[in-house]
Amino acid sequence: MAQAQTQALFLVDGTRMTVREYEVVDDRVRYFSSERGQWEEVPAAIVDFERTKTHNRARRADFEARQEEERRERVAERRARTELHSVPLDDGVYYLRGAEPVPVEQVFYEIDRSTGRSFLNIIAPVPVIAGKRTVSIEGLTASTVTTGEKPAFYIRLDHFSRFGIARIQPERKKDRRIVQQVYTVPKSDEQIEAQDEVEIFRQQLAPLVYKVWPVEPLAAGEYAIVDFTPGESDLRVWAFSHRPDGKSEPR
Repeated sequence: MAQAQTQALFLVDGTRMTVREYEVVDDRVRYFSSERGQWEEVPAAIVDFERTKTHNRARRADFEARQEEERRERVAERRARTELHSVPLDDGVYYLRGAEPVPVEQVFYEIDRSTGRSFLNIIAPVPVIAGKRTVSIEGLTASTVTTGEKPAFYIRLDHFSRFGIARIQPERKKDRRIVQQVYTVPKSDEQIEAQDEVEIFRQQLAPLVYKVWPVEPLAAGEYAIVDFTPGESDLRVWAFSHRPDGKSEPR
């Protein structure tokens, strides 16, 4: 705050003086020197008023912008601390319905371990033929229905991992929803997970506690919060059906 109380006073020869304040008295400029802590005077004719005003105006605007940014950060921190108390203590995913966190059902998944093959586009001179497995969950719709353009969720985890929102595709013939494709690269046996991810905002409320919501309005359809460690078989799935207009479809 002390810096905000000082100003620059420029002379026409380019000299810059740091002052607490200054005033024009007849043909003199009276100023309080920050360096010497006393009132002093110089002829007004040797003061560059235009440069002084332009510099101090820009400096004041920069100071006010930094003050506003710090204020927003303090407000965000207070809001995050307050919001943290609303997150249930049990690990899981919670849909924020108004101000109430509603548990999203964690669903079991199955892996189709077929021997099918698929071309995998990775950094290589030619496409790699990889083994493919399909991760799917039962049913065509979820028990949790979200509404509005950008549904928000609380996520409380028990360990660090990668998570996000993925759009999942109904497979009506098998009465299932496809969550993820897992490719195994020949020779290295490296696993590469592929899913239709939605771009999200991610706000950390505390270690392993997050609030997430989509960047763009979410189209109607089937989705899941997917949590996994890349290359490991530790997938967890919380499914939800999104209906922006609030109307549920028959299951």
